[in-house]
Amino acid sequence: MRNASLVTEFILLGIPHTEDLETMLFVLFLSFYIFTLMGNLLILLAIVSSARLHTPMYFFLCKLSVCDIFFPSVSSPKMLFYLSGNSRAISYSGCVSQLFFYHFLGCTECFLYTVMAYDRFVAICYPLRYTIIMSHRVCAILAMGTSFFGCIQAIFLTTLTFQLPYCGPNEVDYYFCDIPVILNLACADTSALEMVGFISVGLMPLSCFLLILTSYSCIVYSILQIRSTEGQRRAFSTCSAHLTAILLSFMPVVLIYLQPTPNPWINATVQVLNNLVTPMLNPLIYSLRNKEVKYSLRKVLEEMALIHEK
Repeated sequence: MRNASLVTEFILLGIPHTEDLETMLFVLFLSFYIFTLMGNLLILLAIVSSARLHTPMYFFLCKLSVCDIFFPSVSSPKMLFYLSGNSRAISYSGCVSQLFFYHFLGCTECFLYTVMAYDRFVAICYPLRYTIIMSHRVCAILAMGTSFFGCIQAIFLTTLTFQLPYCGPNEVDYYFCDIPVILNLACADTSALEMVGFISVGLMPLSCFLLILTSYSCIVYSILQIRSTEGQRRAFSTCSAHLTAILLSFMPVVLIYLQPTPNPWINATVQVLNNLVTPMLNPLIYSLRNKEVKYSLRKVLEEMALIHEK
């Protein structure tokens, strides 16, 4: 890919219309990034340290926390680096890596949400067969499948983007390397590739969303068959956190990649929310709505406090 291009590095111009706000943005984004890492690490510790949470639902939540640690780490360190007054340059290979891992982790999360919806579907619609259907082997296959298909999608999108020649302008009007802004710099007609990328980026989340919608339609139908009000409340409570996380994850994809006339400032704002705020909120969403996670988190924090006192 590199031999076809005369560009050896790109210059990240940052978030549009935020000149002279670098210090404020640095403090804000660094705070988001630290809280994201701490929150997801606490969720991982809570699940790993509690035998009660060693179930398929929490296994997938563990993987989601791992993705939420790495996903903002694709773009945030470089963004914080240049917001602190350092170079805005990123190498050609660095830009390729950034785009690949951004879409790899993003697609993996998308598939993971679909698997988590299927897990809730089995748990609520087939409770007596749940442990048989969602065996350790099945959970492992599903977890590896999310990463495998995420990798395939990311390889396709990255190859599609960087097979074009980049021989002139190298200023990326954005804060990280993403498909729309990189294609604008290509020294060739990109209309056909833009259409293929648009279909690919749009079709994958749409397919996942339809599968999630199908799962939750069946779940709602099953919940309404429960005669006990307490049983209905508990079932809805189990699913509400997952539904909230899905909406926070899928809405930015729709706003960024499927709008007819892209707006750079709106795109950057939504992208920041998607990259930093959503991964930061996921631990809160899953812990505040879940007594078992809150209990395990409390134990982890108490143990950490005891160690600190010693």
